[in-house]
Amino acid sequence: MNDIHSHLTVCAAEAARVARGVTAEQLGRPSVCADWTVRELVNHLVLYSSHGLERRALREQLPEATVQRDFTADADWAEGYAAQLDRALAAWEKPEVWEGDVDTGHMTMPATVIASLIVKELTLHGWDLARSTGERFTVPDATGTFVLAVVEEHAELYRRYEGFAAPVPVPENATDFERALATSGRDPRA
Repeated sequence: MNDIHSHLTVCAAEAARVARGVTAEQLGRPSVCADWTVRELVNHLVLYSSHGLERRALREQLPEATVQRDFTADADWAEGYAAQLDRALAAWEKPEVWEGDVDTGHMTMPATVIASLIVKELTLHGWDLARSTGERFTVPDATGTFVLAVVEEHAELYRRYEGFAAPVPVPENATDFERALATSGRDPRA
């Protein structure tokens, strides 16, 4: 297996752990993401980081019913999310999945880039969910370094489409993961 798959696996486990800690009462509360409740953040995270991850491996578009679904309507949504992450990771275990391009419906990119962007999705929105619910989201240093490289490479594009805010300053001793968060407009020390 390659390094990207290793980062996906680590981040998926951490996102699933954080999701399991979300209570029903927290779902209606505001999240750290502007204009999103915790429920909306969860639905975005579940959709793109698990269902989207699997569909990208299979070279399929997300079905509209899945896009519109409220995953949190299921009492055991967090376990369903963990199981879907496992299916998605299994789909990316096939060596041929890493070859060629993936059509996202909006653009076509190499499979390695798509997988890298989903590592970013898992970590940034996993961190958002953790911060919104009083949890911590941690990754190994190597994963933090990888996420920082992905964020730096795509930051201007994400800012153009309002996916990232302006960068936040961090101290000299900030970790690479804290730098990735700050580069995406998140304050890792708040």
